[in-house]
Amino acid sequence: MNTNRLGQSDLYVSAMGLGCMTLGTDEVKAAAIIHEALDHGINFLDTADLYDEGRNEEIVGQAIRHRRADVILATKVGNRRIPGQEGWSWDASKSYIRSAVKESLRRLQTDYIDLYQLHGGTLEDEIDETIEAFEELKQEGVIRHYGISSIRPNVIREYVQRSGIVSVMSQYSILDRRPEESILPLLAREGISLIARGPLASGILTEHGRSKAERAYLDYTAAELSELHGQLMQQTTLTRTLTQTALQYPLADPAVAAIIPGASSLAQLRQNIASATSPPLSALELETVRKVSKAGRYTLHL
Repeated sequence: MNTNRLGQSDLYVSAMGLGCMTLGTDEVKAAAIIHEALDHGINFLDTADLYDEGRNEEIVGQAIRHRRADVILATKVGNRRIPGQEGWSWDASKSYIRSAVKESLRRLQTDYIDLYQLHGGTLEDEIDETIEAFEELKQEGVIRHYGISSIRPNVIREYVQRSGIVSVMSQYSILDRRPEESILPLLAREGISLIARGPLASGILTEHGRSKAERAYLDYTAAELSELHGQLMQQTTLTRTLTQTALQYPLADPAVAAIIPGASSLAQLRQNIASATSPPLSALELETVRKVSKAGRYTLHL
């Protein structure tokens, strides 16, 4: 598995990481997936305090407790659960970030986090206070680096201009090309990496994804998705599988350091690994995919 430098940091992440949100709550099954990923050269694991009300962090922490040195560990903060209430509230305050990181460290069974990410963000936040919290944690050695997970270009621009983020996590796939229009050129200029989540578009961009395209996705109708899936299958399967094309597509942009597809089974993980380690897309393949898919058709979240 190739590795890429994350921004201008000293973190080198595998080109394909493991998005841990889909691991589920079966600790034995999840640990098997994590260990298989590590054994195949995947060193980048991404979780969040929000997933399964913190249980996901606990499962990841337990699985890697004897292999911590092998892992670039990323988690997120900002969505605050209120005991006894449904759902969560947004809290990007310095006091909350400093208290939440302690709980994440406890659940992850570690004394440092490699990449701590703000899990969202709005222009109404006290952004300087949020940045100050991350900078203090970095100076104290609690975190090595920090980033933001967001699909909002205006929020991302504020953090690019005002903070020391090394990465932006955002949805990016053949079906969701918004980063090409809004942030990838900026990140490339500033030496900040994109971490692409959702590269398989909830499974639509796989060989059997037509069955998952029965409902709308972003601004695509179900009918459009079905037609597009057929076109992609025709155009791409002459030389590679659709899954290979889909996972390689975000990695074709030099600003993308890693993709983080999820996996809920060993078979799914192994298929993703085989696809992510296939040859990069050629210029002709990229041109073909871009002709089939559509840019400039989405509502940008500001």
